[in-house]
Amino acid sequence: MKRAVVVFSGGQDSTTCLAQALQQYDEVHCVTFDYGQRHRAEIDVARELALKLGPVAHKVLDVTLLNELAVSSLTRDSIPVPDYEPDASGIPNTFVPGRNILFLT
Repeated sequence: MKRAVVVFSGGQDSTTCLAQALQQYDEVHCVTFDYGQRHRAEIDVARELALKLGPVAHKVLDVTLLNELAVSSLTRDSIPVPDYEPDASGIPNTFVPGRNILFLT
């Protein structure tokens, strides 16, 4: 039996990966990460798409600790989301450092 795990945000890239995995694997699991993102709709959309697209086991994992480790306007209501203007380092305040590497470990 071939199995796959899809890191699933519900966005177009991960939805495409899920659709492909459902065609190529016998058993598919989705993992969505709740890292304290301000746009909670992301998690709701991921849940809905996982249900609609096929027989998948879908788990939402709480990694809100990331909010304590990284300062970002995506995870903290106290920081406004600006029009795109990088700070002096060239990194926008919407960047969540280490987010993707945490998801993959």
